[in-house]
Amino acid sequence: MGTDPVQAERRTNRRGGDPSALDLHKVAAARLWAAARHPYLASALFASTVVAVPELGGASVDEAWRLYVDPEVVDEWTVAELGSLMVHHTGHLVRDHAGRARTLGVDHARAADWALAADAEINDDLVHPDLRLPGEVVLPATLGCEHGRLAEEYINLGDFHMPDRAHPDEPGCGSGADAQPRPWELAGDAGGGLPPGERELLACQTASRVLDYAKSGRGRVATGWQRWAEERLEPRVDWRRVLAAEIRKGITTVAGRADYSYRRPSRRAGSSPQVVLPALERPVPEVAVLCDTSGSMEDADLAKVLAEVEGLLRGVGVGRSSLRVLAVDAAVHTTRRVTSASLVELVGGGGTDMSVGIEGAARLRPRPSVLVVLTDGMTPWPAEAPKGMEVVIGLIGAEGGTGGGQVWATPAWARVVRVDHAA
Repeated sequence: MGTDPVQAERRTNRRGGDPSALDLHKVAAARLWAAARHPYLASALFASTVVAVPELGGASVDEAWRLYVDPEVVDEWTVAELGSLMVHHTGHLVRDHAGRARTLGVDHARAADWALAADAEINDDLVHPDLRLPGEVVLPATLGCEHGRLAEEYINLGDFHMPDRAHPDEPGCGSGADAQPRPWELAGDAGGGLPPGERELLACQTASRVLDYAKSGRGRVATGWQRWAEERLEPRVDWRRVLAAEIRKGITTVAGRADYSYRRPSRRAGSSPQVVLPALERPVPEVAVLCDTSGSMEDADLAKVLAEVEGLLRGVGVGRSSLRVLAVDAAVHTTRRVTSASLVELVGGGGTDMSVGIEGAARLRPRPSVLVVLTDGMTPWPAEAPKGMEVVIGLIGAEGGTGGGQVWATPAWARVVRVDHAA
């Protein structure tokens, strides 16, 4: 590769005379190519910082979502090949193959096996006909396995005695796929690496967009991607069912407040034309979600808030057009109706005062009849319940309302569900 001196000189000239520089125009074109074919991965594709590593011989990712590429290899690959590889590596990142490898106890000796199993899981779901992965594509059949399974199954069931398999010390797909650091990888968030909370947020947003895209009918989404997205966002432990139950109670309470109203005539009015009869009217519950975006909420907590909003949209049976979301710290920053958690703007980062958010929700028109507050609990609360609103508090974090040397008591007038931070 790159041994022809004429071709080498042309590549050097394209990079402004620096043989180690990347062809940034091709990198940008490859990202756009990939996003056009997998629009639900767009945010994740553009979140990765690209780092040039001469003589790497390929491309790899690390756990902080940095993409390492060899400039010479980028010159050799087509835009379609580079874009296809970006889609492949993004699959490793959003599906958290590094974290899953660590959970499974994959060590250095089995890292290459795990990488192949993870490749099979991803490549099995790359259904777009334009995708062109460079080199040999590892599929479940390559390992002698059925398609549609997870990497954890492939590593236990697969046949890894292949003549051309990668050596454990070769680059492979990087620590972003198998949790084994490479010598060229940067530390921490240097060079544009993403901190854990931002990675979590991106994964949640991607899962939400996968499901939205699948339901929109704009294109095909592989079953494996849909399964991953549903598992990423679906309620998985008891506290989620409790939270949903409490919200349903609030909705039922409001919906049960039937009363007579003169705003529309009774159907019995025809029998008594001289008398105006009121009609029995049952209110339609308006639901709002208040998200705590204060400085005491860590990035991982904000990611959990995002996932909870998506869970509410999908699991409680509330009409999507009826859900409004407020981002609040010591002030109300944004208020908007959403049809997907990916549209939520978690703006804030200052002090905390949920009473301000509750007052802001009470001023909305139409006024919410059910208000869900997702918070770590380190906040003042109104002394009295807001009139006409059922309030459900989802208390995020193992310690709940303790912090800064002070204990914050949740109000007795609200329904409180403790959310297990480790779940």
